Amino acid sequence: MDYKKAGVDIEAGYKSVELMKEHVKATMRSEVLTNLGGFSGAFSLAKIKEMDDPVLLSGTDGCGTKVKLAFILDKHDTIGIDAVAMCVNDVVCAGGEPLFFLDYIACGKNYPEKIATIVSGVAEGCKQSECALIGGETAEHPGLMPKDEYDLAGFAVGIVDRKDLITGENIKPGDVLVGIASSGVHSNGFSLVRQVFNMSEEALNTYYDSLGKTLGETLIEPTRIYVKALKNVKNAGITIKGCSHITGGGFYENIPRMLPDGVRAVVKKDSYEVPPIFNMLMKDGDIAEEMMYNTFNMGVGMVLALDPDDADNAIAAIEEAGDKAFIIGNVEAGEKGVTLC
Repeated sequence: MDYKKAGVDIEAGYKSVELMKEHVKATMRSEVLTNLGGFSGAFSLAKIKEMDDPVLLSGTDGCGTKVKLAFILDKHDTIGIDAVAMCVNDVVCAGGEPLFFLDYIACGKNYPEKIATIVSGVAEGCKQSECALIGGETAEHPGLMPKDEYDLAGFAVGIVDRKDLITGENIKPGDVLVGIASSGVHSNGFSLVRQVFNMSEEALNTYYDSLGKTLGETLIEPTRIYVKALKNVKNAGITIKGCSHITGGGFYENIPRMLPDGVRAVVKKDSYEVPPIFNMLMKDGDIAEEMMYNTFNMGVGMVLALDPDDADNAIAAIEEAGDKAFIIGNVEAGEKGVTLC
């Protein structure tokens, strides 16, 4: 008996590392001090000396049951973008710059080419967010997970000068809410999505005119990364008073997280066009509208609270980064929460 016969192939692990090296290399920043394969990743913090009061930020998350979709479609090159996006979008919500990312892949069996493909997506997400992929772990779990399945998670570390920290404490009545468009369902609510739609390969490969692509292509679309958009707003000299990443819990749970006591967000549902995939979900699943806004992003991946005089310039800065943005509502005095009208 040996480790391989017990289900763990160490040689496959070595091969996975070799195959992923080229993808990881493309994410490097000048601050990275170690090579892939070491016991830890080293990242120089020399640049924090340029800040008055540096604050470290962190975010950790996974892709949820969206990975099941990747299994069915046998498409593994974008799920890593989702893993990075879920973490770095939380970091930038606080006004931070993502510095580095580490991933964790648990699998039933290590297929080196598949693992390298997954990591290629992680690397792409890191490139989009301008952070380095400085390490990770691939763990075989024979007997715990089916051979063809895996789970993916990770965490990001970022930094912000305390004076630039976005806390929401200065949000006041009259402020404007600007939404940044999502790329689709992102990585939340897939347990419900998988109950609504037939998850067979045939059903997912069905083309819909309303979507302009197949159902599978629509659902697997990776989570939008908003690092460059928010960096553009900051570089334009605009103060973001509050920021909310619309993830699990939708509008009702996430928008109040950026609000101080005594103010309420008012969101106008007709202020932007809801992507057709959400209308399909609501109709095919017979889901109440309130539940839709309490589960999904409904086409808005990030919400910013701004001074009214800054709204137009912020939208221009966001669109310059390649994202779509629109005014979706405002802030009023009242009990902390959200009103959709």
